[in-house]
Order: sequence, then structure tokens, then C-alpha cells
Amino acid sequence: MEKKFISRSEEFLLLAIWRLKENAYGVTIMEQIKGATGKSWAYGALFVMLRRLEKKGCLTSNFTEPSPTRGGKSKRIFRLTPKGIKALEEVRKVQASVWAGIEELSAPR
Repeated sequence: MEKKFISRSEEFLLLAIWRLKENAYGVTIMEQIKGATGKSWAYGALFVMLRRLEKKGCLTSNFTEPSPTRGGKSKRIFRLTPKGIKALEEVRKVQASVWAGIEELSAPR
């Protein structure tokens, strides 16, 4: 059976959630990804990926208590599962192997 790795976008998303810890919800995840990559993602695309990663068992989520400073809205906080952490470790190991011995990239002349 062929080994299936997470996509680059899923990797960015899981890493953002890992960095944010207890503050990983939609807005902060988007800000973290934009800060790290310089690119904005559509909220719809973000939540499709979050749901997909939950179905894969890489994430869990729960809602906070409503906040009076946010007009009574709850936040959906995301957390990595052990499976999500393992997926990141696997992709990091493979990337290190693929990049091993490559010192510099330059356009062919």
C-alpha cells in the first residue's frame, strides 16, 4: 500500500494550529498562515481543509463559551491530535531526505 502524505496546504494549516496552541481558531489561523506565507486564503477553503483534517483524524475541535467582548459568539478552537503530529513528523522527515545534499538552487544556464 502506497504511503499517503499530507498536502503542503494541510502542512501549513497544521503548523499554524501547532504554533497557535489554545488560540487556534479561524481568524488567528488565517493570520498565522498569511504572516508565514504572505498569501491569503479564502475562509471557505480554510474551513473545507479544517473539516477534511478532522475527518482524517489529524485535528479535533470544540467551541468555547460565548464571549461578551465578541457579541456573545463562541470560537471554534482546533487542536492537533497525535495522528496530526505524526503526519507533520512524517512529512518533515521526507522533506529532509529529499532536500539532503542540495546546497543551493539556481536556474539552469
